[in-house]
Amino acid sequence: MSTQNFPELRTHFADLLRTAVATLTREAVTIVIERSKQAQHGDFACSVALQLAKSLRRSPREIATALITGLPASPYLEKAEVAGAGFINMFVRPEVKRAVVPHILSQAAEFGRGQPTVAESIHIEFVSANPTGPLHVGHGRGAAFGASLANVLETAGHKVTREYYVNDAGRQMDILAVSVWLRYLEICGVSVPFPPNAYQGDYVITMAQSLHARDGGRYARRELELAALPNADPEQHLDSLIATAKRELAADYAGLHAYALNTQLEDCRSDLAEFGVEFDCWYSEQSLFDSGKVERAVAALEADGHLYAKDGATWFRSTAFGDEKDRVVRRENGQFTYFASDIAYHLDKMDRGFNRMIDVWGADHHGYIPRVKGALKALGTNPSRLEVAMVQFAVLYRNGSKVSMSTRAGEFVTLRELRHEVGNDAARFFYVLRKSDQHLDFDLDLAKSQSNDNPVYYVQYAHARVCSVLEQWGGDAASLSAVDPAPLTSESEVALLARLAEYPAVVENAARELSPHLIAFYLRELAAEFHSYYNSVRMLVPEEPVKLARLALAVATRHVIHNGLALLGVSAPEKM
Repeated sequence: MSTQNFPELRTHFADLLRTAVATLTREAVTIVIERSKQAQHGDFACSVALQLAKSLRRSPREIATALITGLPASPYLEKAEVAGAGFINMFVRPEVKRAVVPHILSQAAEFGRGQPTVAESIHIEFVSANPTGPLHVGHGRGAAFGASLANVLETAGHKVTREYYVNDAGRQMDILAVSVWLRYLEICGVSVPFPPNAYQGDYVITMAQSLHARDGGRYARRELELAALPNADPEQHLDSLIATAKRELAADYAGLHAYALNTQLEDCRSDLAEFGVEFDCWYSEQSLFDSGKVERAVAALEADGHLYAKDGATWFRSTAFGDEKDRVVRRENGQFTYFASDIAYHLDKMDRGFNRMIDVWGADHHGYIPRVKGALKALGTNPSRLEVAMVQFAVLYRNGSKVSMSTRAGEFVTLRELRHEVGNDAARFFYVLRKSDQHLDFDLDLAKSQSNDNPVYYVQYAHARVCSVLEQWGGDAASLSAVDPAPLTSESEVALLARLAEYPAVVENAARELSPHLIAFYLRELAAEFHSYYNSVRMLVPEEPVKLARLALAVATRHVIHNGLALLGVSAPEKM
């Protein structure tokens, strides 16, 4: 029997029904094959008879009966039945179900990997937090989601480029540089009032201390009257401090700015790497200005009549493309806005030739989508090539109470602190337990617990259980690929076989819907099936054919759990 798996059977059964439909009508219909929810209703179900009822003027049950009669012979279909109002339930031959075991054992790490008709070149940009401070738990969810999504898309058969967009130009980096400078001046004995809207956290003090240890008093300026700067408006006061720093430090300001940027960027790189999140490219926003791409993008919009002047600033007519209001691309002081550099950045992605571009943004950026897509359309490109996946914030709970956070005051839970408390595996798994655009409550106590209520522990324990059984057996797991799975006939074994066979379709769906949480859901269900099976039978029975078949099924389960956890960046331990 072929080791054909369920996703292929789904296509096969759709082809059978398409042939049967052609005997009744020339009408083009979409045939959807769905997995049955209950075993007594077969393995797959189709509602095409209900779709045809109106046009054929016959009852759905009558049409379903005719379609079953017209099905071509198939070595994979045991029988088909009419159910309910006219559904067609399809039953797979038992030997075909069992064939999934040798199929998985032969494919091992490759099981679940897709081969799409057209492999796409996909660019996915995620995290992209301003390098103005440590990554916090909100960034962590975007990192876990983006990395898992990239893995899923790659496993589905696409070529994926992972990119981090570094916001290294603009005011926020100047604010960080000045924040470090003011703390540095305090170390040098220059008393300076520290603005409440500057960057507050202890990391700023640490950076200032490291800067002083490295360069001594190079950046000290003792004849300053910073306290006398205009402070009626906090933001104007901060801008005045930036202007003063640039004037007083002159050429040394570039060194201060570079130090603040590189220190935080390196911290971000190492934090993400330790989290198992790697990027193919770290793209500098500043490079867009240095290369003239921002200026050229804005000039192109102006040449096509999409810009206008108002109040000394230059505006993009984004309302013409579905935005709620027009947007500034160049301020009255001549400086380009963040939006202008974002236009240039997305145009550059287009120019690099990616079929699809996926941006992973925080949920608070939802209103940004129309203006970016509008600018791309205005520039003559296809905005549908850009997709945006929204990620809601994660809220931490400890002992049933919400963990308070305030990023403005510098009091926040960093990603590094979270990882150190619950571990990388729990963090990665918990972050993708829900659809990315849904609110996520992160229970720290549950994530640290070693119980079946902890989903990552529950899944990993299933993997470790298989390893434990193999250790007790003492045989060569590789030899199980030649084992006859015929003894696998019990209800729990059939249920586990069906669950294993679903995995390639789950990967395909997760890639199509940009939903890696589907992998996490599936793994929990697979672990439940295995634990139930493990508790209902003896693996190492005296009967050799039965023992080997059950061991082969267990190893196939181990492979699928390992493959699924790898997509989520979670380890598959052999002992727990």
